[in-house]
Amino acid sequence: MVVAGRGPVIAVEEAAGWAVRYAAYDPEADQGVELPPSARVPMTVDTPFDLASLTKLFTAVAAVQQLERGTLGIDARVAAYLPDFQGAADGDITVRRLLTHTSGLRPELPLYDCASDEERLALLRAEAPVGEPGTYCYSDLNLLLLQYVLERITGRTLDVLVREGITRPLGMTATGFGPCPGAAATEDQRRPWGKADRGMLRGVVHDENAWALGGVAGHAGLFSTARDLAVFCRTLLAGGSYGPARILGPDFVELMLAPPGLGFAVDQPWFMGGLSGRGAAGHTGFTGTALVLDPATDTFLVLLANTVHPRRRPADHRPRARAGSRLARAVRDVSGAGG
Repeated sequence: MVVAGRGPVIAVEEAAGWAVRYAAYDPEADQGVELPPSARVPMTVDTPFDLASLTKLFTAVAAVQQLERGTLGIDARVAAYLPDFQGAADGDITVRRLLTHTSGLRPELPLYDCASDEERLALLRAEAPVGEPGTYCYSDLNLLLLQYVLERITGRTLDVLVREGITRPLGMTATGFGPCPGAAATEDQRRPWGKADRGMLRGVVHDENAWALGGVAGHAGLFSTARDLAVFCRTLLAGGSYGPARILGPDFVELMLAPPGLGFAVDQPWFMGGLSGRGAAGHTGFTGTALVLDPATDTFLVLLANTVHPRRRPADHRPRARAGSRLARAVRDVSGAGG
């Protein structure tokens, strides 16, 4: 599913393929077990997708909203908000380091193997950085820890913060944490390629840690459509406002999107193709999702796919880069013609 636009105009909105094609994955044949044609579900422009790590962008916006309100400090130590998270306190982690993946935390923890919520929370509280603070290392734990900070300072859960602060004001009615029964299917999740034995997944979060945490997590768990994400993109490109709704002030949107980005990655050619090198910002998701904003040309690109259906494979960023390059080329061609 692809949506691309410039300013208030959606120029491309196209769906292709199948939202549900396979009943299972056959490891011996190394291929999916296809459903009969009558049982398959075609992709449409309204199909919701498991956003995977695009969820991080919404957690980041929720955090920047608290920066704007003065309830959160960008360079404040996490220990000031979560004194019971001893590992973070010992590592001198700040909010900025969580948002820029420079905390030193490892990429993830096996929360999916814990027997209880108490055990999962104990692991998170004890987790200390393993890398040098200030050095970039992409980690789901950064946004998980940020979730706990936000919930502690607001007294509200992350799903409520996202709904009340972002999706409801913007009219993003198709966006929310699961379950989402009509979503595109993801994988036949089994060991050894998966981290849990859950079978064919559809409408429940693919990420094992987000699943273990009940489906609401700072790093994964949101479902949305391309059209809703277009609204999200247009809001940020317009300085935080969409119609009568305002979710952030322009200065704080600029703070989010300025290099190196808060939550967003900036100028990454491996997923933005020809949109890199001039301040474009975006993110990808493990299930096959991507979102790119280019403030320089007021353009955006949303690419949603269920590439882990029926089984996860090594990430291939080439389709994302090609889509970004084509959009950049189209913008250059139109601008060059005086459009």
